[in-house]
Amino acid sequence: MKLSLFPLFLIAPLALCGGLANAEKADRNKPMNVEADALRYDDLKQTSVFSGRVVLTKGTILIRGAKIDVRQDGEGNQFGVVTAEPGKLAFFRQKREGLDEFIEGEGETIEYDSRADTVKFIKKAQLRRYRGANLGDELTGGLIFYNNTTDVFTIDGAATQGSPGAPAGRVRAMLTPKPGAAAVTPASAPLPQAPTPALRPATTLGGEKK
Repeated sequence: MKLSLFPLFLIAPLALCGGLANAEKADRNKPMNVEADALRYDDLKQTSVFSGRVVLTKGTILIRGAKIDVRQDGEGNQFGVVTAEPGKLAFFRQKREGLDEFIEGEGETIEYDSRADTVKFIKKAQLRRYRGANLGDELTGGLIFYNNTTDVFTIDGAATQGSPGAPAGRVRAMLTPKPGAAAVTPASAPLPQAPTPALRPATTLGGEKK
């Protein structure tokens, strides 16, 4: 079942367009399309529930899961919850603004809050940064919480009994240097300055005799 969400304008600005660090701003104005097996829409409660092999695209955003539940409050803020199929993980991916970089993450549940501009990966959480086609940073843990406004993330390893790449109660991170951030090597390090010779007073007006 393929659903074009143009008629469902109320959920188009879903927090999914907020995304992760320095998310692609152009995504906010792109149409959102969803493929799913079923849709339940409640106009009175301002909720939409897509279920069954859900695939959502909006600009550079790609989301996959078994169910996506979207609601909107009276102030127009949107909240989304993506749930994975049993034994699988929900998936999120988005391009970073002005860079050839993508952020993607997985978890049994993914939560979005457009009012706070945050994203949360819950249980068996994974977060990855790709620079072009190359994997840059990779984080795993029980729960990963990202604040897009402050560009700060936190990882909790005790939130689950282990996750891919990290044992129970622990987190694991692989962080690579940014391109162009060359480390200081012995060849490029500044040479030590030679000590300035101490001045000695002369005992005669003409200096030492020759």
